[in-house]
Amino acid sequence: MTVRVLVALGHHWEGEVVTRLEQVRAVEVTRRCVDLPDLLAAAAAGVGDTALVSADLRGVGRDAFAQLAQHGIRVVGMTPPGQPDAEVRLRQLGLTRVLAADASSTDLGEALDGQDGDRSVASWVATHGLSDVDAELSGLVSAPSDPAPDDPASTPTAHEGQVVTVWGPTGSPGRTTVAVNLAAELAAAGREVLLIDADTYGASIAQTLALLDEAPGVAAAARASEHGSLDLPSLARLAPEVVPRLRVLTGLPRADRWTELRPAALEHLLSVSRGLADVIVVDCAPFLEEDEDLVYDTLAPRRNGAAVTAVEVADEVVAVGAADPVGLQRLVRALQELADRGITQPRVVVTKLRSSAVGPQPRQRVLAALERFVDTGPVSLLPWDPETLDAAMLTGRALNESHPNSPLRQSLAELADAWLPDQATTRTSSSRRRTSGFFARDRHANMWG
Repeated sequence: MTVRVLVALGHHWEGEVVTRLEQVRAVEVTRRCVDLPDLLAAAAAGVGDTALVSADLRGVGRDAFAQLAQHGIRVVGMTPPGQPDAEVRLRQLGLTRVLAADASSTDLGEALDGQDGDRSVASWVATHGLSDVDAELSGLVSAPSDPAPDDPASTPTAHEGQVVTVWGPTGSPGRTTVAVNLAAELAAAGREVLLIDADTYGASIAQTLALLDEAPGVAAAARASEHGSLDLPSLARLAPEVVPRLRVLTGLPRADRWTELRPAALEHLLSVSRGLADVIVVDCAPFLEEDEDLVYDTLAPRRNGAAVTAVEVADEVVAVGAADPVGLQRLVRALQELADRGITQPRVVVTKLRSSAVGPQPRQRVLAALERFVDTGPVSLLPWDPETLDAAMLTGRALNESHPNSPLRQSLAELADAWLPDQATTRTSSSRRRTSGFFARDRHANMWG
């Protein structure tokens, strides 16, 4: 079987490599690409199976490799002469097949036809797990610079974090409020938490916690990921601790910068984040649909790609909806949209619970409405308390700091118990569970008339 190769290398030494490739049986050079757009166009046209790409190709990065993978192109990296750091960069971008520019014809043939094994990051993770990838690359990536001795918070420790994405339909049901307070409750309970604002339409975590949104945040992390320089120390510097055990990666300062947060970079960012915190709470935009005008143009950035990635990569999704006729209708449709993506049992949170919007016995009515239209897992009902929320927003603090005894805070604290180890849930009690509004399906089976 002939391997069709797309070559995108530095023009000073490309000719020598192509000459050696022509000596390899079962290898055919189908396109010598002059730049990255030419390479991507050739991949989209289906004229190649494998791409031989050099680190000095202008514009090459994680997003480009993701686009090549979408077209079914296997990528082999090549380092230019006299640049030993180029291999480090390519491996940090996810490549595990990297050759030197002076590789022999035999080595080229084995790498291009896969005889050296398919050592892509995706296949390695599927076989060995993320920790082995880190171990594999630890000897190849240069050690990061030591953090400042007066900044102990910048020194990360190893974790195997869980990604929890807080998502919900449009209409301001309280996604950010739930995300911020869930993260704060988990941190207060002793877990290391990273809160990420990945909303590409209206990032607001910085304002909620009275942080400077001009500071480097998710945009800087995504940019570092795209260039192959994002690691635990750099992520720790970009996500400072705002309270003990709670780090925050602020969102885009302006909505028109959404193109900086691309799916491939966010996916890698979440992968690195698992090593920084026990729980990664992600606040994302409400839209998961794909723009029909862009479906056939895979090279164009997609504004909803960050939300889709955050939901699909998450270990658990928290679906947030408002307790009123419009909000519940949107929530039901949103849960169906999640089910279409294979997420059938999200943890549902219904906010702004009040009898004035849904009638007497609002808890039973909301639960009955959800049971009628969708099959949900656990449901948490949060009471409507605008004065408490306004006061917390005014001071830039979470509810466990500003109003620790409020019913709303108690409900959010019990929601956080779902991500606490059994030994860490000593604060919960049966009396608080009766007042917090957290309900499981089987405890209210008699309400589904």
